[in-house]
Amino acid sequence: MPSVEPSVLIDATAVPTDRGGVGRYVDSLVGALDADGARIAVVCQSRDADLYTRIAPNSRVLVASDSVATRTARLSWEQTTLPRIVRRLGVDVLHSPHYTMPLASPVPTVVTLHDATFFTDPVLHSSVKARFFRAWTRASLARAALCVVPSRATAGELARVARADPRALHIAQHGVDTDRFHPPTAEEVAEVRRTLGLGRTPYVAFLGALEPRKNVPALIRGFAQACRGRADAPALVLAGQPGWDGQVEHALDAVPHRIRVLRAGYVPFDQLAGFLGGAELVAYPSLGEGFGLPVLEAMACGASVLTTRRLSLPEVGGDAVAYCGVGAGDIAAALTDLLDDPARRTALATAAEARAKEFSWATSAQEHRLAYARAVTRQARRR
Repeated sequence: MPSVEPSVLIDATAVPTDRGGVGRYVDSLVGALDADGARIAVVCQSRDADLYTRIAPNSRVLVASDSVATRTARLSWEQTTLPRIVRRLGVDVLHSPHYTMPLASPVPTVVTLHDATFFTDPVLHSSVKARFFRAWTRASLARAALCVVPSRATAGELARVARADPRALHIAQHGVDTDRFHPPTAEEVAEVRRTLGLGRTPYVAFLGALEPRKNVPALIRGFAQACRGRADAPALVLAGQPGWDGQVEHALDAVPHRIRVLRAGYVPFDQLAGFLGGAELVAYPSLGEGFGLPVLEAMACGASVLTTRRLSLPEVGGDAVAYCGVGAGDIAAALTDLLDDPARRTALATAAEARAKEFSWATSAQEHRLAYARAVTRQARRR
């Protein structure tokens, strides 16, 4: 490791407006690095300048031109303008936190690779997106000084399917924002119930984009099976941005009329604790995750969580969540068991809240600082 910790420019221009998983990763990491005293600067879109100035008050925040608003424009900016910004600032490391990087970076680059499902399960993504991210994953593995991955499972998958050198990977697990994700108050639960029009109806929660990887059609079918003949059937509330999974509509059309499934769409961030923590349980039957941030966030809210054992999810959930298969019948059986056993749901919720405390953005920030130092050392050895 270098004797002086390297200074780092973090490229936050790829953060989406809706602050999905990548956005929460970048925002939380920047805040934690700043609080930990790291020597960082952040370049972002103009819409995010005030946010990063607030969450990273000790760091320099630069605004990229408005031309980065589209993916094509941002990629062009990344290859041409970003290297000039790096040179002008005189930083030691560039952190590109979402797969892509400048191919002619003047300093060692650290790239975050969030998962390997573009290789292992390409049908779960649009064909264009899968090709794009496979190509950039390979390019970053070949050109970056170091790649950060959020789990042991992702590191193993990249070594297996993309022939990544394990020495070029650095595992830095995500944390959880406990200011936003926490056991909710009665008032927070009541507010989200009013927002969703649920009244006193108990509900099963899902939070995430409605895309094939999230396995939402199987969840809908499994939920309908679990509620068949149940006098006190809860509602299923699907919260998150619309995706491109056309099977969701087909599954919804097949739900019996007396069973309530609510597409809530976007739920404001300040209501997520009430939404997750106020549910009878949170169901997240994903077909594979690079980390599983929604599971961790639900755990931090004191929720009883049902998920799968695919890829990294057991690294997050441990023994503090319930597991099921990915088929509708498997999901139905697990939902039935949990809905019929309030004591187990309570025990899981208690265990989940305790386990969530083992994950912090402060710890993640420390791991990233080690990655930045390793990147400088590895680049020097290449010369």
